[in-house]
Amino acid sequence: MSMSQQQEWFKEWFDTRYYHILYQDRNDDEAQLFMRNLLSYLQLKKDSKILDLPCGKGRHAVYLNSLGYDVTGADLSANSIAYARRFSNKSLHFVVHDMRHPFATKFDAIFNLFTSFGYFDDQTNIRVLKNLKNGLKKKGVLVIDFMNVNYVKQHLVKEETIVKSGIEFNIARTIIDSFIVKEIRFAADKKEHFFTERVRFLSLETLQLYFKEAGFAIKHTFGTYSLTEFDLENSSRLILILE
Repeated sequence: MSMSQQQEWFKEWFDTRYYHILYQDRNDDEAQLFMRNLLSYLQLKKDSKILDLPCGKGRHAVYLNSLGYDVTGADLSANSIAYARRFSNKSLHFVVHDMRHPFATKFDAIFNLFTSFGYFDDQTNIRVLKNLKNGLKKKGVLVIDFMNVNYVKQHLVKEETIVKSGIEFNIARTIIDSFIVKEIRFAADKKEHFFTERVRFLSLETLQLYFKEAGFAIKHTFGTYSLTEFDLENSSRLILILE
């Protein structure tokens, strides 16, 4: 894999049906509980404008909209957005968008969920944050749901096999050059496939430097989707509330 392919791994992988097969059983109940807890904490008004970035096929955007919010879901994957648009209505919108580019609209809140940050080098990650900052209204809030790298380091599953829809996904995880790298190999449709996921191994200290440069301040940190307090060693997630 070339360096450019490594850097742009998400463009092809997220647009395949295999990506959605592998991750099809993500826990909707847990995700909706997280959204309810988050909204209870944020106390957003019902007509607030929320950006879900990236939104995938729109399951969280659809749920947020069902609670009375004006929601825009944005994602780099044209296939995912084409699927999500079947749920569109006057207060639920879906657009193809690369988070490395500014957003034209201002929002009361932007949600970046389920480790959808840290795909790039330092300067590009900071540029993404500046774009998000510019996409917020005055007193707007950014929520980043990231992994707790201290926890991941201690609990990393180096190899596993997952079978979904008759496809055997062989997965290997390593930490290389400040990235958590997941290699995914499988056979499907009479072909051998190989995809790689690379997410920057970002500590809270590094993230704080990012936020300072982008003009954000941390309002609160949580460690689980139930919004328990963040513990550096024991929390599985690092959920950041930023203003």
